[in-house]
Amino acid sequence: MCRRLTSVSSATVLSSSPESPPAAAAASTVCRSSLSSNRSNRFACLAMSTDASIKEAIITDKAPAALGPYSQAIKANNTLFVSGVLGLIPETGKFVSDSVEEQTEQVMKNMGEILKASGASYSSVVKTTIMLADLKDFKKVNEIYAKYFPAPAPARSTYQVAALPLDARIEIECIAAL
Repeated sequence: MCRRLTSVSSATVLSSSPESPPAAAAASTVCRSSLSSNRSNRFACLAMSTDASIKEAIITDKAPAALGPYSQAIKANNTLFVSGVLGLIPETGKFVSDSVEEQTEQVMKNMGEILKASGASYSSVVKTTIMLADLKDFKKVNEIYAKYFPAPAPARSTYQVAALPLDARIEIECIAAL
C-alpha cells in the first residue's frame, strides 16, 4: 500500500492507495500546496516495507552482544540500522576504561565491526545519534569521532541523557546506506 500526499481544494489529505506499489512512494511526487494554489512542489518520500522476510539481523562476535531483546543491527531495504553501541570490550563485556575518550574509541571500533559484518563501512553512515552522560565531553568526543568519518560527515544529533546502560559515558547509534 502506498500513501500519497495530495491536495483537495485548500486542504491537504493523506490518502492510501492499495493499487499503488510501495516503490511508487520512493519516487518524487508533485503536489499542490494549500498555501500556494498556483505552485506545484516536489517532495520525496521513502517507502519501507514491513515485510519481515526482508528484515535481516546482523550479529557479530567482534562487537559486544546486545544487552537486551534487540539486535546489534537490522538490515532492511538497503538500509542498516545499528543499535546503540557502548565502549565495551567484546571478549569481556567490560568497559575499556572510565575515560570518555577511551570509551569513544572503543564505541567506534565496535560500530566499525558491526558495519563491516553487514557489508558497510564508516563512509556508508548517513546519520548518527550520540548520547552522552555529560555534555561537557562534547569536544573530546568530536575529536575522536572526526577521525572515523570521511567528508561529508554524516548528519548527527547529540544529547546529554540522564543515564546510559551500565553507567556508560557514551553511546552511539547510526543509520547506514547499503
